[in-house]
Amino acid sequence: MANIEFRKVTKHYGDGPATVSALDLKISDGEFMVLVGPSGCGKSTILRMIAGLESISSGDLSIGRHRVNDMPPKDRDIAMVFQNYALYPHMTVFENMAFGLRVRNFPKLGIERRVREAAETLGLADLLQRKPGQLSGGQNQRVALGRAMVRDPQVFLFDEPLSNLDAELRVQMRSVISRLHRQLGTTSVYVTHDQVEAMTLGSRIAVLNDGALMQVGTPLELYNDPDNTFVAGFMGAPSMNLVPVHNDGRQLTCELLTLPRPHLSALKSALVLGLRPEKLVYAANAPANWPRLTGSIELVESLGAEMLVHLRAGSSQVVARLPGLRAFTPGDTLELAFDPAAVYLFDSESRQRIRSDGARAGVGA
Repeated sequence: MANIEFRKVTKHYGDGPATVSALDLKISDGEFMVLVGPSGCGKSTILRMIAGLESISSGDLSIGRHRVNDMPPKDRDIAMVFQNYALYPHMTVFENMAFGLRVRNFPKLGIERRVREAAETLGLADLLQRKPGQLSGGQNQRVALGRAMVRDPQVFLFDEPLSNLDAELRVQMRSVISRLHRQLGTTSVYVTHDQVEAMTLGSRIAVLNDGALMQVGTPLELYNDPDNTFVAGFMGAPSMNLVPVHNDGRQLTCELLTLPRPHLSALKSALVLGLRPEKLVYAANAPANWPRLTGSIELVESLGAEMLVHLRAGSSQVVARLPGLRAFTPGDTLELAFDPAAVYLFDSESRQRIRSDGARAGVGA
């Protein structure tokens, strides 16, 4: 079993604050876990601790049934795919893919079979005699994947492997990695700062910030049921609108909108209202009882079939994802509407979600 478990794992560098703080996380056998968060959140450090490239300051890390805190990297049966490919430029594709097996004294026929099978799977069969300098970025990354595949490890680790590729190649390589995981079923841990990459690849996603685990769940769980403003704002493209509102006991207000106070007890006067851009619609197309939102257009980003419209009223601002069928001019006033059940509420101090009986605290709930 290649399950991975962190139990109160902490990593310090010198006397500074913890890079990873008391991490509790279980990754199941065969799962594709994505670690996502902004730069400096600790995700690559977590990956390197699994690989044995970073020591653990405190806590326990297990792979399978074994505590591996002090186990050398070579004994962990792990293959890692790096951001910069890390290929030997003087070796052919075949030699690069075979290198790890040769240093482990695999038999020659076994190396030949594994490399050719991996090359066929990755579409590299016709490129085995070329060198990395003769390949595109996407082809080099597939070679790096193949080098990891032939090892047949119990765990794959991916350290932002697509960040050096252009947008079209990233989409292609996401498809390749996803297909490989379905075929091989190997436990995989993937690090990225790109939430779109995380949403499209992960069986589950662990969202990290400042070395702490913010929330872990499936892509839809994180999107539909965020625990705090960080997860709410990080998952989704464009991110959730987070608007400070005032609760006067009867209604919630800001310069953009007014809506009835939700049926929740002990609400503070200062709250944060969350609303997904795709939940905003033209007021003329909405039911009469839906709350309205009115602001001045600051910016329109045309995406072809859709557009992102940035609205502002005073210090309050939102982004709406709307059909790209109208022409707007900055400065125009636009009225939109939204289903009150689509609203999320957060505490303005703790930034934690305000819930009612374990359910999402929508105004219409």
